[in-house]
Amino acid sequence: MTTSNTGTGAVDPAVREELARLRDSIDNIDAAVVHMLAERFKCTQQVGHLKARHQLPPADPAREAKQIARLRALAESAKLDPAFAEKFLNFIIAEVIHHHERIAEDNGNGTTPASA
Repeated sequence: MTTSNTGTGAVDPAVREELARLRDSIDNIDAAVVHMLAERFKCTQQVGHLKARHQLPPADPAREAKQIARLRALAESAKLDPAFAEKFLNFIIAEVIHHHERIAEDNGNGTTPASA
């Protein structure tokens, strides 16, 4: 069993400073990721409206497969686990499809997940 240091013990101030610096960087990266996802979803919302206007299905399996392959390759070159990158993209794709289905329903297209 491992124990955690809750910060109440004697820890070298230099270690605390380095930890704080790294955590600040992590916080900045997290903020950037959230902002990038927000921008991505703004674009995918526009795609959803375009698809709804032209009665296109919410899902595009060929595009999704191409994007997954592309992201896996990017992950490998960035030394990130490609399986993790794929799971992350699949999560995003599922949310995008859900948004597109809602947009289609709101536009009276009645596109169902089965036809996606």
